[in-house]
Amino acid sequence: MTAVLPEEKKRIRPPRTRDYVAWVVAVAVVAGLLYALVSNENFQWDVVLRYFTAASILDGIGITLMLTAVSMALGTLLGLVLAIMRMSSQAPISGLARLYIMFFRGTPVLVQLVFWFNVAALYPNLAIAGHPVDMNALITPLTAAIVGLTLNQAAYMAEIIRGGFAAVPRGQFEAAESLGMSEFTKLRRVIIPQTMPAIIPATGNQVIGMLKETSLVSVLGVADLLQSAQSIYARTYETIPLLIVASLWYLIMTLTLSVPQSMIERRFSRSSRPAIKVKESLL
Repeated sequence: MTAVLPEEKKRIRPPRTRDYVAWVVAVAVVAGLLYALVSNENFQWDVVLRYFTAASILDGIGITLMLTAVSMALGTLLGLVLAIMRMSSQAPISGLARLYIMFFRGTPVLVQLVFWFNVAALYPNLAIAGHPVDMNALITPLTAAIVGLTLNQAAYMAEIIRGGFAAVPRGQFEAAESLGMSEFTKLRRVIIPQTMPAIIPATGNQVIGMLKETSLVSVLGVADLLQSAQSIYARTYETIPLLIVASLWYLIMTLTLSVPQSMIERRFSRSSRPAIKVKESLL
């Protein structure tokens, strides 16, 4: 019978003078910021409260979340294809993936969005399955936003997924093949448990980044959260309060997305340990 060792106790360090000084400085800074926010009437907090749950603002939040979800889902699928192409032993296939990733990571997202919004200037009409398509009618501001965000996100997700696959030692694949595992079993038992801890944190950060990047679609006239706030203050000239409303909602959504991200990270971190131990024993 194996003896159970007691858990290692955390080392307790007695507080020192500089610890108290740091707390005093931090509290003073926070108190000063709060006083500045409350005492300055130009912030117009009553206006912030009035528009915080306005119908157009809530509709803009829905568009923002929809753009985030759709662009991340499509970008991840396309990124997976690009990651597989990037790791291909065929030089032309790998080269195409490299070229795609280099282009979309090397050009600003705003430029890409504007380009796709004006792509009808290059191809006014296209024939799809023998049927002519009017590109001016097809490429709406919302369509251009989804296409631009998806293609840009795919380049970053390709590198994240490729990095996750590269984190799996070659010996793990050889051990799975020597045991006669099928491709699906190898993917489920060997690759995914070891790639997820590397992919999930970076993907979570990309989701949060995408949520904030959707604000760029306001230049296309898409009625997202920022565009909804802009349309209101263009009419009322209450610029600062409406920007505060948009900022608070972005902060709330970002913090909300951070909670499931942390839970998923802990889940895959725990589930990956036994699998790695089993596979190590097979080598």
